[in-house]
This record gives sequence, C-alpha cells and structure tokens, in this order.
Amino acid sequence: MENMNALDRQYREMTETPVEKLILRLSIPTIISMLVTNIYNMADTFFVGKLGTSASAAIGIVFSLMTINQALGFMCGHGCGSNISRKLGNKQGNEAIKFASTGFFMSLVLGVLIMIFGILFMEPLLRLMGSTDTIMPYAKSYGICILLSAPFMTGSCVLNNVLRYEGKAALAMVGLTLGGILNIIGDPIFIFVFNMGTLGAGISTAISQVISFFVLLAMFGGERTVSRLRLSAVSRDVRDIVNILETGFPSLIRQGMMSVSTMVLNYMSMPYGDAAIAAMSIVGRVCNFIFAVALGISQGFQPVSAFNYGAKKFKRVKRAFVFCCGLSMIIIGILSIVSLIFSGHIIGLFRDDSDVIKVGTFALRAQCVVLFLSPITLAASMMFQGAGENLASSIASFLRSGITFVPMVLILPKFLGIYGIQLAQPVADIISFVIVMPLIVIFFRKINA
Repeated sequence: MENMNALDRQYREMTETPVEKLILRLSIPTIISMLVTNIYNMADTFFVGKLGTSASAAIGIVFSLMTINQALGFMCGHGCGSNISRKLGNKQGNEAIKFASTGFFMSLVLGVLIMIFGILFMEPLLRLMGSTDTIMPYAKSYGICILLSAPFMTGSCVLNNVLRYEGKAALAMVGLTLGGILNIIGDPIFIFVFNMGTLGAGISTAISQVISFFVLLAMFGGERTVSRLRLSAVSRDVRDIVNILETGFPSLIRQGMMSVSTMVLNYMSMPYGDAAIAAMSIVGRVCNFIFAVALGISQGFQPVSAFNYGAKKFKRVKRAFVFCCGLSMIIIGILSIVSLIFSGHIIGLFRDDSDVIKVGTFALRAQCVVLFLSPITLAASMMFQGAGENLASSIASFLRSGITFVPMVLILPKFLGIYGIQLAQPVADIISFVIVMPLIVIFFRKINA
C-alpha cells in the first residue's frame, strides 16, 4: 500500500507540476553532478599536466576507455530508466522494479567483461586510441586503474539514471558529487605527496568511482525510491533484455561515438606531435565542462519528457523540450563567450607549453563560436529516447560525435592541415543542427496528430 501511495504521489508530481519548475528542480542537482564529474576529470588533466606534455596527452588517450565504460553503463541506465519512467507514468510499479534490477545487474556483467578484455589487450587498445611510444608508459599506468574500476563505473551509471528517471535527481547528485570531491582531493596527494605520477591519478579516480557506487547503491534502501534492486526481480524474458538494449542503444551510440571520435582525433593528431594530442585533449575537457550544463538540463528534462509521454500528456512534452533548449542555449552561449575571450589563459592553466597553448587556443575559440547549437541535438535525442522512438534517437545521438564529426576529422586535415583538426568539431556541430531539426518537426507533428 505504501508503495502504491508513493507511486500516486510520483505520478501527480511528474504530470501536474509546471514543467519549467519541474525541469529546474530536477536539473539543478544534475547540473551540479555533471559539473563536479567534469571538474574531477579536469582535475586529472590539470594535475597530470604538471608532469609533462606526454603525461597530459595520456589522460586524453585513456579518456576513450572511460567513455567505453560509460557508454555501456548509460546504455543499461537509459534503457531501463526510460522504461521505468513510462511504467511509472502508467502506474506499473512492479514493472519498474523489474527493469531497474535487470538493467543494474546487466551493467555489472558488462563492466566485468570490459575490465577483463581491457587488461588482456591493454597495449593494442592504447595504440588504437592514438598512443605514441612516449605517451604509452603514462597511459598504461593510468589505464589499468580505470579498467579495474570498470564494473563500479558502469553500475554507477545505472544507479544514477534510475534515480533521475524516478525524479530523484538530488539523491543521484549526492553520490556523484561525493566521488568527484574525493578525486579532486586525492589527485594531488597520490600524484605529488606519494610521488606516484599518472598511476596516482588513476588510483584516485578508481577510489572515487568505488565510493560513489556504494553511496548511490545505498540510496535504494528504505522508502526513498519506488524502484528496488533485487536479483530475484531480474527478468528472464529475452524481450525485456532486448527492450533495454534497444531503448539504451542511442546512449551507447552517443557515449560510444565519443570514444571512437576521441580515438580518431588522437590518431589524426599524431603527425603534429604530443603537443597537438595534449592540446585537443584539454580543449575536449574544457568544452565537455561547458557542455555539462546542457547535459545536466537535458537529463533533468528527460524523465519529465518520458513520464509525460507515458501518461499521454503530449503538450507538456513539447513545452518541456522548448524550455530545455532555450535555457541550455542561453547558459551555454554565456559560458562560450567567456571561454572564447580567455581561451589562451584557460589552455595555459592545464599545460604551460607554447605549442600546446597555440594549438588549443584556436581550437577552443572555434568550438565556442558554435557550441550553443549543440543542446538542441542533445535534447532531441533525449526526448526521442524517452518516447521510445529508438531510430530517431539513434540518429540524433550518432550525429555530433559520429556521422558528422568522424568524416570531418578524417577529411579536413587533408586540405587544411592542423586547422582541419581544430575545425572538425565546430563544422560537425553545424551539420548536426541542420540534420536534427526535421526530425524534431516530424516528432511534434506525430504527437500533435
């Protein structure tokens, strides 16, 4: 009876609260979580940058490994989370528990497989990701820690997303923020006090991931959530597992293509030296930090969209999308202007190397000019995914880091040299915006019919 009352309260809250107020309430803790997560990723780049250009480049190389872990975790998390929101929107609490449990334990299995495969084939993987001989020692010492923490990273992605899709973003924020703060504190201690270099950065990151995992897991005790995590509740129906994989596939594409695009970017930057790899890695971290605001708002928007789509309140879905895009574009625009003005100083904070600063400054300025367009593509992907429109969501997810970016980073350097490396992402963002707009129009016409 208590669980049914909680479900009723959740239903009224998600379908009757003004969408602007609801998105802001869900977005603020998510934005904080995303910013803190990006800050502690940037902390690795900042502190390791003191060790040298090759060490700094190694963080960018291993970032691809982290995004593979996150891609699998987000696939399970968004796959089960989207179903959870729609089931709760239809007042099917037991179905929500089934999808939460299935997605969670699936993510742990995938994390273990990544850990084993990655350790067995670490050096070939790092070579594939663009590591040079001078970068390899640093990348291996950092990468082993990331791989050992893979199951906790994938599991955390699911726990975080289940909480968000239930509208409990504040609970998710606690676990992610605590992990981020611990990593920021741990980096200088392990790197400099214990004199462990990039291995110390990896250990600090791994410890923070493990602690974050258990804090998020503790949120599912008591009556804080409708969903429960029970091994006995894991679905034996292949259709449910396929449903999670299909619904989460756009997230796998979105995150996975970040890994692929980073690998391609590193590989294409190799002819220009470790300084180019380090510079583009720093630019990527800075832009990800800015983009984290849009990601946080979109993740606050996604459960609102999915829940109301399940409740067939389509006007609220459309209104939520417009508010999400408008708010994201304004904030991203302001942050981009600030970053454009101080671009050289920002790059110099991470690596005081004239070659790194020269390459990074132009690339950062170019990306800041068009970065305000990217929230539309992101929000569209989230909206399509929450509605179960898997094809449209997959296309939108594939755009920014896949369909458009990879060809640009492969083609432009042939004609523009290193300028092609620096301009690939801004050109990809413009093309992505042009492609996604018709998909949005088609979806709105469909739900208005």
